[in-house]
Amino acid sequence: MANWQIEGQYMETCNCNFICPCIGTNLTAPPTEGDCKAAVAMRIDQGRMAGVTLDGLAFIVLLHSPGPMIDGNIKVGLIIDENADQAQTDAIAGIASGEAGGPMAALAPLVSEIAGIEKRPIRFEMEGMDRHVTAGELIDQALSGIPSAVKEGDTLYLDNVAHPVSSRLALAKASHSRFHAFGIDWEDSSGLRNGHFAPFSWAA
Repeated sequence: MANWQIEGQYMETCNCNFICPCIGTNLTAPPTEGDCKAAVAMRIDQGRMAGVTLDGLAFIVLLHSPGPMIDGNIKVGLIIDENADQAQTDAIAGIASGEAGGPMAALAPLVSEIAGIEKRPIRFEMEGMDRHVTAGELIDQALSGIPSAVKEGDTLYLDNVAHPVSSRLALAKASHSRFHAFGIDWEDSSGLRNGHFAPFSWAA
């Protein structure tokens, strides 16, 4: 198994009401809508696997869990930046699926279906506590961090959490979410749904 390292920025939205019960219960609580639909977007600022450079690429893990995530039966699809060549696509697929080890390997036993890989142009925008990610017609999601009342310009955080991206996540509300890929469909613009963001650093 090749050694690899990636670091960059992450954001996600899901169909749970704010605050998502999954993280606060170590994945054991039922999602607020009964099932979970989430799009985990990752922008690689610096990365490399076995001589393959991954700088500037992005990917999105789109998942559906039919109940509490700890129960498994999770369906996962992967969207990779259309600018990735075949070697880069293979490297990202290995990292995102957990086949290459690293943080996503802990989630892999809960996954029962890999729905495939799509290539799309991925845009990952950041401004202050706001994040916006699109992947062609498949994904369009945006969020705003919940501002801290004690530290101006910063967000509220959840710490020491069981999440594959980072153990420290900023709390946010989704301004909108649109998922239409791999048979996973969700649209919401209520401003009441859950979101998170964080810098990340993965290696194996």
